Amino acid sequence: MEVGSPMEQERSREEHNVDQEILEEQKDDIFKSKNMRSHKKLALHDSFDLEASRFTTNQDLSQVEDWKTIMKLAFQSIGVVYGDLGTSPLYVLPGIFPTGIKHNDDIFGVLSLIFYSLMLITLIKYVFIVLAANDNGDGGTFALYSLLCRHAKASLTPNQQAEDQEVSNYRLDVPNRRLKRASFVKSMLENSQTIKFFILFITMLGTSMVLGDGILTPCISVLSAVGGVKEAASGLTDNMIMWISVGILIVLFQVQRFGTDKIGYSFAPILTIWFIFIGSIGLYNFFKYDPGVIKAINPMYIIQYFKRNKKDAWISLGGVVLCLTGSEALFADLGHFSVRSIQISSCTIVFPSVIFAYFGQASYLRQHSQDASNAFYSSVPKSIYWPMFVVAVMAAIIASQSLISASFSIIQQSLALGCFPRVKVVHTSSKYKGQVYVPEINTILMLACVGVTLGFKNTLKIGNAYGIAVAFVYTITSAFLVLVMVMIWKTNICLIVIYALSIWLLELLFLSSVLYKFMDGGYLPLLFAMVTMTIMYLWNYGYRKKYIYELDNKVSPVKLVEIASDTSIHRIPGLALFYTELVQGISPIFTHYVANVPALHSVLVFISIKSLPICTVPLEDRFLFKRVEPRELSIFRCIVRYGYKDSRTEWEFFKEMLTTQLKDFIRKDVFMSRLPHTTNMASHESDDNEVLRLRIEDIAQREVEKVDEALNVGDIVHLMGENEVVASKGSSFLKKLVINYAYNWLRRSVRQVDEVFMIPRKRLLKVGMTYDV
Repeated sequence: MEVGSPMEQERSREEHNVDQEILEEQKDDIFKSKNMRSHKKLALHDSFDLEASRFTTNQDLSQVEDWKTIMKLAFQSIGVVYGDLGTSPLYVLPGIFPTGIKHNDDIFGVLSLIFYSLMLITLIKYVFIVLAANDNGDGGTFALYSLLCRHAKASLTPNQQAEDQEVSNYRLDVPNRRLKRASFVKSMLENSQTIKFFILFITMLGTSMVLGDGILTPCISVLSAVGGVKEAASGLTDNMIMWISVGILIVLFQVQRFGTDKIGYSFAPILTIWFIFIGSIGLYNFFKYDPGVIKAINPMYIIQYFKRNKKDAWISLGGVVLCLTGSEALFADLGHFSVRSIQISSCTIVFPSVIFAYFGQASYLRQHSQDASNAFYSSVPKSIYWPMFVVAVMAAIIASQSLISASFSIIQQSLALGCFPRVKVVHTSSKYKGQVYVPEINTILMLACVGVTLGFKNTLKIGNAYGIAVAFVYTITSAFLVLVMVMIWKTNICLIVIYALSIWLLELLFLSSVLYKFMDGGYLPLLFAMVTMTIMYLWNYGYRKKYIYELDNKVSPVKLVEIASDTSIHRIPGLALFYTELVQGISPIFTHYVANVPALHSVLVFISIKSLPICTVPLEDRFLFKRVEPRELSIFRCIVRYGYKDSRTEWEFFKEMLTTQLKDFIRKDVFMSRLPHTTNMASHESDDNEVLRLRIEDIAQREVEKVDEALNVGDIVHLMGENEVVASKGSSFLKKLVINYAYNWLRRSVRQVDEVFMIPRKRLLKVGMTYDV
């Protein structure tokens, strides 16, 4: 005892006598650790909720500076992005002149409409403006929605309640008209619940219409391409062409499981050949038949066309809008490539080839106006008809595949943001995270495509339906883009007005025209949208109600410590993960579990899976830990953060990452807990500092060994709530119908939470509880 006593006194004294220089050096070493990078970015004194909403800026493909890589992506994008836009010459002019050409000069007016529509909407709007409004390199309707929600608290998604430090606060900037306008719009979005609902509604509508594109694109593209065989085999009937198209569509959907990487990229050479063919044939026809169609560049021919045809000219806009099909894919598929690569491929190959194709068809029709119903194949020189037919069919298949892939991406985005029932998402490429395959959606799209093809049998009615879906998506994108211009970019009001009076007004004109054909097939995409939006809203409504109930009945940190410190609660060896959707506290299911099973594992981690409104979260930022004091309890909270394009990794990899970063957090936490007691002390001998450093390391090592011992007992135990959501007493009949029947039916019909997170079922314990919402 005489020897031990002075040693204990010395150790006690050494805890308060450490040299600040060595402490700072040790601190730098810890922060330089690869697994600790995310913690360095987070303020230690902020709330856990606040930290959970923060993220680093994603390094997306839009920032690639290597020109070799950009050119490679530009070539690959041809096989994925432009199939729909490139095959539109197959069916546009027949859609504009369904009853033939009444006046030969109408060709000038229609060609002028096509030229300026492609110039304003496809080239200027999408290629040069909309692509800049990406969400960390990702595009699409939900990407625009999440971009707006990151710059204003406009989201209704309940797991986005914490204030995000990335959100701009315009009131802190130097006042000027643009900032005041941006601040006004931001405040209006944040303070009006009606506007928040409206924006979510519009987002769901736009998403539903893109899904409608995914159904109608394969139908109209394949039917148009296969229908060309009638030029050489007039004995084929419409029914035979329909059944051939159905067979191709079924095969098309069966190969989706192989992924965009294997399908689309390998077809880039075929689509390149397609664009070369249509561009060359267009130039050939232009010079052979009537080079005078170049006069269509003069917009006066549009005015003359409307003067001659009046209402019929307005109705024909429903056919003109089909020349723009696939423009939205430039934005929706952005996550696969980069802004620069899409701009290069659009301007050098795609846009010129498509323009040449339309000018060539118009030139041919100036001398063969009777061929308007089959303008594309009629204008193809007979000597290359069969090679052109084969390439056209292959291009149509590729065009269909690109929109289907975009549908998968959109479903994944809406799923991660709590706006779609849980479905299986398969990542088909290890190189490109945005390439996904959704088996359930693929089956639904296939059945819908086959049904539409069998029901309509020809491209005319499908074109009417297609036009409505396209026009709706374009106007919704423009509406969001105006908000981005005002609130985020703070664009000059004159430029915004010019955009609204030119591009947006043109899109609204197209929309008014296609709605006129509502009864002639135009009702189809609206029917699709109504069904899809109903499912999305029912799921989102029930999801929000369930989350709010948990938020109102959450277990406070004080209550958690009280439960864990209760001597009647046994601590058994092992490590347990308790899953909760709450970020702001502990789920009420925990108290329900302890009341029925009075035992807790020696190491307990509360896991919350949080979806951030960005496309991807780096692995080093994936896990965020916080200790529940006192430290003797060995209880931690952990938030696992995913972007809406991040895959849920296999369990073994998830387990390895979680345990590794938990141990790293414990080491850092032990050091930081000692730091306040030592930083203000005077310098002492290096031996004293070394002893204290070793002591701190010893404390951290003992806690890490406790985690290792818990892991050695057996595999991790997973505790998960199995909650039944019911409408509370006194609720309206509509609410009871939505919650008790519709939402709960959807929950039972889709994949369960443990399947989504790939939790081993042998180590899973579910705790049941009823939520009265």
